[in-house]
Amino acid sequence: MNTEYEVIIIGGGPAGLSAGLYTSRGRLKSLLLEKRLVGGQVTDAEVVENYPGLAGGISGMELGQQMHQQATKYGLETLLAEVTGLELQREKRVVITNKGRFTAKAVIIASGSDRRKLGVPGEEEFTGKGVSYCATCDGPFFKERVVAVVGGGNAAISEALHLVKFASRVKVIHHRDKLRATPILQERASADSKIEFLWNTRVEGIMGKGMVKQLNLKNVTTGEKSTLDVAGIFVAIGREPNTNFLKGILPLDSTGYIITNEKMETKIAGIFAAGDVRQDSARQAITAAGDGATAAINAEKFISQ
Repeated sequence: MNTEYEVIIIGGGPAGLSAGLYTSRGRLKSLLLEKRLVGGQVTDAEVVENYPGLAGGISGMELGQQMHQQATKYGLETLLAEVTGLELQREKRVVITNKGRFTAKAVIIASGSDRRKLGVPGEEEFTGKGVSYCATCDGPFFKERVVAVVGGGNAAISEALHLVKFASRVKVIHHRDKLRATPILQERASADSKIEFLWNTRVEGIMGKGMVKQLNLKNVTTGEKSTLDVAGIFVAIGREPNTNFLKGILPLDSTGYIITNEKMETKIAGIFAAGDVRQDSARQAITAAGDGATAAINAEKFISQ
């Protein structure tokens, strides 16, 4: 495989795929590196309803596949590999992966973010045994069972609304007394008789024998502790940026996100960032795609200078 490119894109979600489409159409030799599944976290969405031009909605998996096919048609190369480091040379940037070293004149970082974990006893032990971070992936395993969803944002309420198709009851556990989700999602959840809210409550532990059986809970207002019998728990409490490989190389904010300007430029010439990995990202597929296009256009300008 080639090891020298004009542009290397790290991450295969909407930001990375959009960047790859634009650089490839610009006839720049481009490589996209993705460590898991091309399409990124949008592939977890059963239906994407708010992508302009797709009035009937589209599955996240299909949207990711179509974006990849479109970029590939114009010459984008793709390699499934994990990026472990980045080196800066005078005129080249070296991307280090578990499948070798690749050089480019410009790098676009679109490595996205991963779901944040609760960090409580039992979480690691029961991951895949009742603890899940993806209702679309694992919801069918809980037919006619009681499950919990932890979180109060769009992701958590979307998970709950998906799970009612399978579960007999969905308990939404939130550490505040109101949701952060958009009004339309709150309305749908409140109208569903299968969804119940446990306000001002935190999960302190996950119990079971082989599989999840029970949650240890604490009311953050009264301090009262209780248990809740469930067959599964779905965690949706935010995300953490995939930037560990950049520490000491690029300026990051206090939470690990990449700092850019409106051109998606970082503090280092020839290094761009786009999508969820970028500070103050809206974390939407459409805005990630816009970031990717902006990064690609400015990467092309940088290379031509």
